Amino acid sequence: MNKLLIVGTVAFDAIETPFAKTDKILGGAATYIGLSASYFNLQSAIVSIVGDDFPQEYLDLLTARNIDISGLEVVKGGKTFFWSGRYHNDLNSRDTLDTQLNVLADFQPKVPQNFKDSDVVMLGNLHPLVQSSVLDQMETQPKLVVLDTMNFWMDCALPELLDVIKRIDVITINDEEARQLSGEYSLVKAAAKIHTMGPKYVVIKKGEHGALLFHDKEVFFAPALPLEEVFDPTGAGDTFAGGFAGFITQSENISFENMKNAIIYGSNLASFCVEKFGTERMIDLDKEEVLSRLKQFKSLTQFDIEL
Repeated sequence: MNKLLIVGTVAFDAIETPFAKTDKILGGAATYIGLSASYFNLQSAIVSIVGDDFPQEYLDLLTARNIDISGLEVVKGGKTFFWSGRYHNDLNSRDTLDTQLNVLADFQPKVPQNFKDSDVVMLGNLHPLVQSSVLDQMETQPKLVVLDTMNFWMDCALPELLDVIKRIDVITINDEEARQLSGEYSLVKAAAKIHTMGPKYVVIKKGEHGALLFHDKEVFFAPALPLEEVFDPTGAGDTFAGGFAGFITQSENISFENMKNAIIYGSNLASFCVEKFGTERMIDLDKEEVLSRLKQFKSLTQFDIEL
């Protein structure tokens, strides 16, 4: 069975949307990526850090999904990373109300020995130096390295970010981040510029407007499934990344054609994530629902054009 190594935050989130608000709930990029990837036939491990305030039930939830947590460090007397945010009425923009790094401030990732030969590495949104240190610990070259990042690191750690980008195969960022990283407004030009930085594949996420995949001169667009209701967009991008990386890991195929499938699988899982607060929907989700909605995606995207 192929191995997927996931690096990112395991955290507490407090979320406010126009519909409701939560107290501290389970969150973090690695959590969403791991839950999403658990719908595929693979071995996965999370490398992250939490405090001893992190409930055992959350740890049990991860292991119940066959996610290896031997690389999840629990700091005695420490407090888990916490983020709080409020979404605007359109749910496309949000304000960060509070960020507490806590144990994440001194995070030194330790890759479990039995995952140092992972087939795919998914570097979730973290400081670029942390992402680089994970790649330094790999004993064999992964077949594929996927990286997610954000504007914050472009603002405060750009040289380190550019260094790690040279070492990866796929970058997943949103349209605003692609424009900032490249200095280009056109997403086609932005992707071409980012290619020159190292990645062979550039995935640009456009939220409710789908996702674009660029490779050399080839472009693929996958729409987002029109949903009756979007309740909470938190973690949708990470869920997408988990579906993308999970499918690639399971299929052992890193061609452009297969990445088209991976984009659809990622988009499919992300469409569930937004239906409830936090990780709630991903925890309740069963494989029959995933397959049923995948068929909706197929009918949405397949058609013949008469010429």
